[in-house]
Amino acid sequence: MKKLYIIKAGTTFSSTLETLGDFDDWIKTALCQPELPVAVVDVVQGCPLPSPEECSGVIVTGSHAMVTDNLPWSLKIESWIPSLVASVVPFLGICYGHQLLGRAMGGEVGYNPNGKEIGTVAISLTGDSKSDPLFKCTPSIFLAHTTHAQSVLKLPLDALLLASNAHEPHHAYRIGSSAWGVQFHPEYTAEIMQAYLTAQAESLRKKGRNVENLFLEVTATPFARKVLSNFGSLVRDRIIAES
Repeated sequence: MKKLYIIKAGTTFSSTLETLGDFDDWIKTALCQPELPVAVVDVVQGCPLPSPEECSGVIVTGSHAMVTDNLPWSLKIESWIPSLVASVVPFLGICYGHQLLGRAMGGEVGYNPNGKEIGTVAISLTGDSKSDPLFKCTPSIFLAHTTHAQSVLKLPLDALLLASNAHEPHHAYRIGSSAWGVQFHPEYTAEIMQAYLTAQAESLRKKGRNVENLFLEVTATPFARKVLSNFGSLVRDRIIAES
């Protein structure tokens, strides 16, 4: 049976892991598809990647690594992504996964010239998002949780921009009919966002960030979270159609 594969590109802070779980746990919860067959592949630990024929869908998680570090496991995912896109396997890259998709398909990834984006922020949809299945019923401006230093600086030529804000011009895009990248974190809850602020508070203060204000701005982000439940529904519907 085909499965939805969550490609785990790292793990969260140890303090967060102990109390709230890890990237794959958050994603499985936000998918809202308890009957969907899901498998987690920890590529950092050397687990092999599945073939496109084995995948009903693929989600690549965020990471505390940097894409430009060109780590062997990261390059392995990057070289695998074009085969998924060519096979029209539903694909969702989150943060690090978003950047890997961008670079794998011909875009450019590097440090965001505006610096680190972190906290609960407003994001604006483009006109092209209106017919997109992951952003259906999403208002033109919505809130999302973020934490990233690198970005897709230049989109692949065939990418369709779906969302942006003043800090991050490429918050979401689609390639073809079935591959998406989102720089924000649809899997985060407000509690997870607060944990990330806590873990990075000292370094943020050293860079002159008002951490107290960042905490005050944290709130629930239901429309960002729907990106994952919509993706889960899309994968479920494809499995039904193919059965």
